[in-house]
Amino acid sequence: MPDSSRYRITHRTHYRYSEPVAICQNQVMMIPRELPRVRCQRTEVKISPTPGQSSAHVDYFGNPVQSFAIDMAHRELSVVVTSEVAVIATQFPPADQTAPWELVRDAVTSGSDPNWFAVEEFRYGSPLVTSGGAFADYASASFPDGVPILKAGFDLTRRIHKEFRYDVNATKVETTAEEALRLRAGVCQDFAHIQIACFRSLGLPARYVSGYLRTLPPPGKPRLVGADQSHAWVSLYAGQQLGWVDFDPTNACLVSTDHVPISVGRDYYDVAPMRGVVLGGGTPALTVSVDVVPVVESP
Repeated sequence: MPDSSRYRITHRTHYRYSEPVAICQNQVMMIPRELPRVRCQRTEVKISPTPGQSSAHVDYFGNPVQSFAIDMAHRELSVVVTSEVAVIATQFPPADQTAPWELVRDAVTSGSDPNWFAVEEFRYGSPLVTSGGAFADYASASFPDGVPILKAGFDLTRRIHKEFRYDVNATKVETTAEEALRLRAGVCQDFAHIQIACFRSLGLPARYVSGYLRTLPPPGKPRLVGADQSHAWVSLYAGQQLGWVDFDPTNACLVSTDHVPISVGRDYYDVAPMRGVVLGGGTPALTVSVDVVPVVESP
């Protein structure tokens, strides 16, 4: 795995309406945030028609947000976000040499972990992820007493990948973790919600990561699932020494430089790439495409 990778990301969102839209207000969360392993070098947001109002802010979780309003009649809306980012590889110790998972949990719950306050809120339920016995029961096979936290986390990641069916027609964006667990099917959003619910049911902080995958794999490597649009995975707080560690249950792997994180939150509702309200519009038709292209350094 390379020490770092640079990408040019183009995320296109296009709405076509059957009736004119009189007014719309939207917010966009497609701008890469700064994280220990991510450096955003350039971002450009193009919106058509040109908004009458536009502003930028950082939300509660530290994610960049672009808000805009269009107060003229329109039948189409186009938002194109182009970014250049550098993703730095993260090195972890061998999984079986990391701390027992109970020690991580207890350090957070007791407040002896110096980061406990910052991670505490990710131990509790959120709109699409509720903790409970069913998730604790499912997770227990990967988390027997004394198992190192990265070993247990990766085992759970592989089990979700193996035991749940990837099916784009099985769920919707509002599907909860409980519903996806019952269906044993879904997409990357659902798999992330299920794994987050499992972690939280054990008392471990876990957050939802929205991002992208490298569109074209290196020669000889398989194409990852979910590379056509936004992707989602899980970030587990693994203790003071390791910090946040990201797992991708859709592809049964630890997150690498093929993954580009954009926003983090409690679940999908916190980090939806684009949301808003419109007055009018009739029936909308939505088209979304994402290109993640490696940037080759000039000699």
